[in-house]
Amino acid sequence: MDMNTIEAVVPTTDPEQWRDGDAWLAGGTVLFSYGSLAFGPRPLTRLLDLGSAGWTPVTITAEGIDLAATCTVAELYSLPGTPDAISRNWPALDLVRPCCDSFVASFKVWNMSTVGGNLCTSLPAGPMISLCAGLDGTATILGPGGTSRTVPVAQFVTGDAANCLAPGELLRSIHLPASALSARVAFRRLSLSNLGRSGVLLIGRLDGGTSLVLTVTAATKRPVQLRFDAVPGTDALADALDEAIPADLYHNDIHGLPAWRRDMTYRLAEEIRAELAVPEGAPGLRVSGDFWPPPDPGQDVRGHHARGLNAQQEGA
Repeated sequence: MDMNTIEAVVPTTDPEQWRDGDAWLAGGTVLFSYGSLAFGPRPLTRLLDLGSAGWTPVTITAEGIDLAATCTVAELYSLPGTPDAISRNWPALDLVRPCCDSFVASFKVWNMSTVGGNLCTSLPAGPMISLCAGLDGTATILGPGGTSRTVPVAQFVTGDAANCLAPGELLRSIHLPASALSARVAFRRLSLSNLGRSGVLLIGRLDGGTSLVLTVTAATKRPVQLRFDAVPGTDALADALDEAIPADLYHNDIHGLPAWRRDMTYRLAEEIRAELAVPEGAPGLRVSGDFWPPPDPGQDVRGHHARGLNAQQEGA
């Protein structure tokens, strides 16, 4: 879509240059889809372009992984197959490719869309939100005057297309801690149609082989995270979901009614609970969703997408 109200494109990473009518430009897949009214009734007049920021997309250290906000989906998808990632033996890296696949997008989007852009758009079905919240990611946010602050990704998104960013603030990076990356994980996803937008996406994580962390996304307007000292029983898990997610927090749009999203949240949560309750040494990550079987690590990421499994086929 043409953005015929734009008067200037300013290459900068400095929040001090922000003024009313500006928008940060990274991959641009949202901006150029929605046009000049992407962020409200007032047309945008300038784009602050992060294209020349030069931020390293992925940095791996003993403390974990840092993802630049400008890291593309394609760059992230390649991460699990890199020698440095393989040498770390972090089981939770198995979540990266299913979450990237959850975009159900073309290679053109994969090579332009960014991790930070997905978080800042803050849609319930944002799969980078699911990944980063599910792995206890922490967002670093830059503000005017050289200020910065950190926010857990699970709290960064506050509602449908809403987040904690103040005007002019810039998401710089997301840190995924080694403690979460070292955990066993489970992934479940459902959509109402073949190759559809996620209606429910849950990630389970078993910290230290005992503590269960369950992150609910897509079904809810914002991420919801539940923590248990040990893997709970079926009834205890259902009671915890009752308490954590009120009826009005379930999302309602063409991709799924709240009642369906709620029922599938309980179903997939129980699947994850049962999977992670099995002792260490059981088969690895199970993935449900609109996906082909995992490709060979050397396969071209642009060729890996979905074949589709709708909710009715899954028994919904």
